[in-house]
Amino acid sequence: MAEPDRFLLADRIGAGGMGTVWRAWDREDRRWIAVKLLDRYDAGSLRRFVREQDLRVRHRHVVQPTGLVPGGFTMDLVRGGSVEQLLRRHGPLPDAFVRVVLEQTLEALVAVHARGVVHRDLKPGNLLLEPTGTGRPWVRVSDFGVAAVVGDERLTRVPGGVGTGGYMAPEQADGAPPDPRQDLYAAGVVARQLLTGSPDEAPVTGPLGPLLARLTDPDPACRPPSAADALATLRDLGVPRDAAWPEVTDVLERPRPPERLLPSYLALVAGCFAGAAAVGGLLGWLLVR
Repeated sequence: MAEPDRFLLADRIGAGGMGTVWRAWDREDRRWIAVKLLDRYDAGSLRRFVREQDLRVRHRHVVQPTGLVPGGFTMDLVRGGSVEQLLRRHGPLPDAFVRVVLEQTLEALVAVHARGVVHRDLKPGNLLLEPTGTGRPWVRVSDFGVAAVVGDERLTRVPGGVGTGGYMAPEQADGAPPDPRQDLYAAGVVARQLLTGSPDEAPVTGPLGPLLARLTDPDPACRPPSAADALATLRDLGVPRDAAWPEVTDVLERPRPPERLLPSYLALVAGCFAGAAAVGGLLGWLLVR
């Protein structure tokens, strides 16, 4: 685990169901990174937080944890905002852009599913963009807070599904065990939303229509059997290499100089965690694995 004073927290840049994401200055590597800190400390959220830190999928289109800090973990800082923010600014996105977003998301899912992991919460807000200007978009799948390992112990034991309404496959919403085809359903809903501006069920015309219909079929047996199969089908349709792309800019404001930031924040979090036996046990379990 890194020393608390190594990272200087600058500003909060995001929030999720369990934690907040901060921009931080890494004093050792002399670069800006992201730090995700846990907000709630009940046993269930702690175990999910530890699992998220442990689910490291090394892939160019995945945002993965890079190290532990007191009360959270570090990640790469992705500066182009989310696909959700781009959709809000731009409205429905061009077919060529959506094909590339879907292609890169499926590439990420191939790697994620190869680890036996199901993301369970794919949505535009969890697809981050590198700032590529008017160049080819670069997507990175983020936020594995409710991800699950197929066949592993389930950390949520309440009626219904885990995920975000509107993007969950019907069987996931009913509480079915994690299955990679649930992520394919969500990927199809996301692509449909990027084309139409709404995640609601609506037929999509054009070349992507048949693939999106398969991805979002209510019956998981009628969906593509794997992300690799869906990716092959998409590439057979043709994924553009050059197009007039919507501009993806750097959405983060210029940070304050590092010397004005507060290195004591993580030290304070460390003190809080030191007083919580449950946290100590869980982090100890993680570190000796």
